Amino acid sequence: MKRKITPTQTEVTFSPDEQIISKTDPKGRITYINRVFMKVSGFTEEDALGVQHNLVRHPDMPRGAFKHLWDTIAQGHEWFGFVKNITKEGHFYWVFANVTPDIEAGRILGYFSVRRQAPRAAIAVIEPLYAEMRRIEQEAGAAKACDASLAWLTAHLAEKGHTYESFVLNLFQSHPNA
Repeated sequence: MKRKITPTQTEVTFSPDEQIISKTDPKGRITYINRVFMKVSGFTEEDALGVQHNLVRHPDMPRGAFKHLWDTIAQGHEWFGFVKNITKEGHFYWVFANVTPDIEAGRILGYFSVRRQAPRAAIAVIEPLYAEMRRIEQEAGAAKACDASLAWLTAHLAEKGHTYESFVLNLFQSHPNA
């Protein structure tokens, strides 16, 4: 069971040349974390291995964002996106994540996740979108929350001529990491 962590307002950053890497089994249980993961999150291998990756899920993240992630990777496609994570101490850190299925003989064996520090300018664009998604989720209720917020995001981005993937990739590539 995931332990309750009280969020703080303290941000943790890491070097733009560092990558947080983890691997999970097909159900999302952590099978590997690198030293940068441990340094930034505060979770040790003992804390994390065998535990659901949502161990680092920050409550500011809309559930619809994770529905999009799981829908994408379950189909064998890679996923890119901005994620606000929580540390063992309750602090937060933003990442630009790339989650890739580990496929052998047509079967998904697990997932690799490589995260880089999210550019500040990109976070400024993402935060209001995620806030609106959380508002929609609260209004929709638990049973419909994920679908409702993801439908809003998809429609909102389509109005601007983007898919989710084109939007986040463009946002990451067009803002220097500062």
